[in-house]
Parts: sequence; C-alpha cells; structure tokens
Amino acid sequence: MTPQVTCVGETMLLLTATAPVPLDRAPLLSMGAAGAESNVACALAALGHRAAWLGSVGDDPFGRVVVRSLRERGVDVSGVRTDPDRPTGLLAKDPSPSGSAVHYYRTGSAASALGPELAGHPHLRAAGTVHLSGVTPALSPACDALAESLLADPGLTVSFDVNHRPRLWEPGEAAPRLLELARLADIVLVGRDEAEELWGAPTARDVRSLLPDVGRLVVKDAEHGATEFRGDGEQYVPAPEVEVVEPVGAGDAFAAGYLAGHLRGLDARGRLRLGHLCAGRVLRVVGDLADPPPARQVEELLGIPDDLWTDHASAAVAAVRGDEHE
Repeated sequence: MTPQVTCVGETMLLLTATAPVPLDRAPLLSMGAAGAESNVACALAALGHRAAWLGSVGDDPFGRVVVRSLRERGVDVSGVRTDPDRPTGLLAKDPSPSGSAVHYYRTGSAASALGPELAGHPHLRAAGTVHLSGVTPALSPACDALAESLLADPGLTVSFDVNHRPRLWEPGEAAPRLLELARLADIVLVGRDEAEELWGAPTARDVRSLLPDVGRLVVKDAEHGATEFRGDGEQYVPAPEVEVVEPVGAGDAFAAGYLAGHLRGLDARGRLRLGHLCAGRVLRVVGDLADPPPARQVEELLGIPDDLWTDHASAAVAAVRGDEHE
C-alpha cells in the first residue's frame, strides 16, 4: 500500500537491560530498534496510518533485528537498504534512578552513507509527506546533503523535527545549520528550551520571529504545553499532567500525533491535542514507544471543551498499564 508518510533517518539496534538496573549489573539484555524517525513511523502505524521508514542497515544480525522490529509494528520497510560494507549503528541504554544514559556506537554506520540520491526514492513521491529530524544532517556530509535535498523539494510536504543532539555536532556548527534547514521546511517542530539553547530564542514568539515563513511551526514547552503558528494565527494547548517515568521518545510521539492530526484534517487545537496524548503515553513507560489511547477515547478527548481538556487528558494518559515497549 502507498504510505501516507515516509520517515527518513537512521535506526539503530537498541540494547537495554531487561530489569531496571545499570547495564554493568544487568544479567540479561533485550534487543530492539531505536531511532527518532522510525519511532514516528511506529507511532503513526499504531494510530492507524500507513507509514514507511526509509534508511539503511548493515548486512548483519543487528540490521535484521531492526527491520523485523519495525515490520512487526506495521511499518513499511520495503525501501530499506542493506549495506554490505558498513555496520548497523548501535545504541545502549543504561538505566539509573537519576535518569537513563545512552551510549552510541554509530560512527561509520550504514546510515551515515545515505546521500541525496535517496531523495528520488519512489516512497517519497508516493507519500507526498516526509518526516526527518536534525539528527540526520549531523551524521555525515552526505546525510546533510540528503536532508537539504528533501527539505528544498517543492514537490514534497516536509516535516522537520529540530531534535538537536549536541554530541553529534561540533560546537557552533549546529545552531546556524539547523536554523537554515528549518527555514526550508513546511512543518517545523522544536522544543522551546532547545530553541533557546541553539538560537537564543526564549519564547515561542521569539522562535516564530526566526522562522516567520514556515507554514506550520510548533514550539513545544515541555510539561507546560505547545503552540502552533500558522500564518498570522497562533494556537496554544496545555499539556496533560503526567507522572513521568522516562522522557525518551516523547518528542517523537508528539510529532507522530501532530502529523496524524494533519493527515486527518484536524484543526490546530486537534493536532496539538493528539500530539500531547501520544507524548503523554510514552512519558508513562520505560520504552520509546507506547500504544495510543483507544480510538474512541481519542475522538472524545479531541472534542471536549477547553476547560475540561487538561483533567480528562491527564486521566487518559495515566490509564496506560505499564505495557512498555522496548
């Protein structure tokens, strides 16, 4: 089937402890897949949308685990490349009471060799809507060229999550490049704190002043809420109250919910609400992914009055029953 959204970027093998203990004390490890763009694809598929992931893995067992994991979650992986010369990237998550640390082993990975030639892939033309993040241009010059090629393509609707990863960039390099790329996008998602760190823009309206021509700009302000700017319009929706178990993956879940709202033709309030609902569910589990609330409940929550939104949404995301996905 033709995908509605194609997500482009690196997905790595994820190693994590089967129990909530540090890696050096864990008797057993589990394997899964981890990547910002494939997280979005998985969440879109869970919401009932046709999503594809486009990237590259090594011709190794880890690459096969990655592809199988995404396929099992309903993501179209038919366009994934297998690189015979480069390995699949690896991410190890090290849990601790003060928060999980992550260790990356991705230098020279198969994904780092992706380049602008991928921009002509049929999945991209078929879907029309493409999602990528600021992780991709940081991986290599060729990946940076791929990101720019996608963002500059007038035939695509491109969603760009800034998703700054300081360890992937040289100091002083990320801020101007990510701003340049964001200005090319049709949809931009960025954290308010992220924008302040990168560009010295402490408020949502300050971010808008830097990106005045982006068709839809979404500024996420952590546990407070999110603001969408579209043309001269501005819409703010507060976030539900959530007891956070782990924040990793919540931004990807928000992006998936927001894009699902876009695909469903929801208004700004509906798009932001669906983003919050998806993010809240992930905040409540250890893994990067969580099932969204049931479809009927989502429809009810999208339609309730503003003065009832926060309480009802908070109750909905709190109902996740620890069905963690690693």
